[in-house]
Formats: sequence, C-alpha cells, structure tokens
Amino acid sequence: MVYISQQLLNMLQLGSIYAVIALGYTMVYGVLSLINFAHGDLFMIGAFLCFIATAKLHLPFVVVLVVAAIGTAAIGMAVERLAYRPLRDAPKVSAIITALGVGVFIENFTLALSPYPRHVPEMLPNVSWNLGGLTVSSIQGVIVVLSVLLMVGLDFIVRKTRYGMAMRALAWDIKTLPLMGVSVNAIIALTFAIGAGFGGAAGTMYAMAFPVIDPYMGIMIGWKAFIAAVVGGIGSIRGAMLGGYILGAVETFAAVALPSTYRDFIAFTLLLILLIFRPNGILGVPKTLKV
Repeated sequence: MVYISQQLLNMLQLGSIYAVIALGYTMVYGVLSLINFAHGDLFMIGAFLCFIATAKLHLPFVVVLVVAAIGTAAIGMAVERLAYRPLRDAPKVSAIITALGVGVFIENFTLALSPYPRHVPEMLPNVSWNLGGLTVSSIQGVIVVLSVLLMVGLDFIVRKTRYGMAMRALAWDIKTLPLMGVSVNAIIALTFAIGAGFGGAAGTMYAMAFPVIDPYMGIMIGWKAFIAAVVGGIGSIRGAMLGGYILGAVETFAAVALPSTYRDFIAFTLLLILLIFRPNGILGVPKTLKV
C-alpha cells in the first residue's frame, strides 16, 4: 500500500506537468482549430529561461517562475504574429507545416547557443518528510500545488471574465466576433501568450524535478502533452487537465509493471485506442455545423 501511494505521488507530479503543458495546446486549438506543434519547444525555452535566471542571475524562485512565464509568453506572441497570422486564411496544412518548422527553428537556435545539456541549480530546498513509510518531498508539493493554482486560475479566466467570454465567442464564430467590436487579433495574441506562458511555467516546474535540460527535451514531452490534450478532449480546458493526470498515471504505473522503456509505447497506444473508440476525447464534443 505504501508503494502504491508513493507511485500515486509520482503520478501527481508528472501528471501536473503534462496537464499544464497540455493547456497550451488546447487553448490554441480551441480558438483557431490549430495544433501548435512548436508548443513543446516553448516549454523547452521556459526551462532554459529558468536556467539563465537561476544559474546566471541568481534570482529567487518566484521571480524565476515569472521570468520564464513572461519570456515564453512574449515568444509565443511573436510566433503567432510572424508565423501563424499571415497563414490564418491559408489551408490548414500550411499552418501545420509552419508549426513544425517553427519548432525545428527554436530547437536548432537553442542548440547553437547551448550545444550541451545544462544542470539547473536548486531553486528551493528539497525537504523530504516520512509519513508512515511514504516519502513526500517539498518539490512534489510545490509542483502539484502550483499546477492546480494555474489550472484553476485559467479555468476561472475562461469561464468568468470578459476575455474568456471573447475567447469562447471567437472559438464559436470567428467571422461574427469583429462585428461586435472585439479585436480578433488581440484575443488570439493573448491566447497564444497565455498558452506559451503556461509552457514556460511547466518548463520551470520540470527543471525543478528533473534538473538536467537540453534543446531537444521539448520534443517527446511536447508530444506526450499533446496526447494528454487529445485524451482529455482537445479544446476543453478541463479535458486537458484530466488527460494530463491520466497520462501521468499510465506512464507511472506502466513503469511499475513493465520495463521503463515501454512507457512511450503505452502512451501512444493509449492515444490510438482512444481515437478509435472516442475520437473527440473523454470530455470533448464534436462540433456541429448548421447547413
């Protein structure tokens, strides 16, 4: 029982990171029906901004988190303005190819600046408590609590604020919204900023738990977060949260029952099975079209 409880803690830590990254995918898709395949690399940029703020500038954790989130948010807005906005009326395949190209550019640009893996210094003291044989670390607690706060805050923004109303209206009918005096470009730019900022925050949390980072770290983690978004129902905020924890549980307990090399195989198999039986994800709903 203690062993299972320990694995549940590990699942919460990993699932929290996946869920926060998945929110970036689901926000952009919900507004533009676009898969931002560069999002995993924005997560990687957040981890490197965390490294710079910690190792070079010696900033405290809260400031590091803010710097990583704001830095990736600015880069996300720049990517939207320079790469995606000119293709907004182009065929969807053009935007997908551009997203892949942006990701490759970010990876290789970072590789040119930092060709070797980097070790992120400790941002917070890692204190462990033994509770009846169960080991709980302060890092796990910070990651889980911070992730929950970010997810609850985003859910509140989307459902209860004027910006959230505008974003939901934009997802419903992008052509009618400008007639109501809402700036489509501003809402889309803010959506990219928030999604990328969440990627930067996730990069900071990942660097806390796994302090060795490299320019290619965002590829596989980004794909897994995309799986989490699809499993939960891409376009659904709460679905992305649920999908992140489901994927975290699958990977954690798969490593318990099977060799750890099977984790990726099981994660992608989960996606394939779900797409066969429930193509819209657990909380996703098919879009209806009036004709």
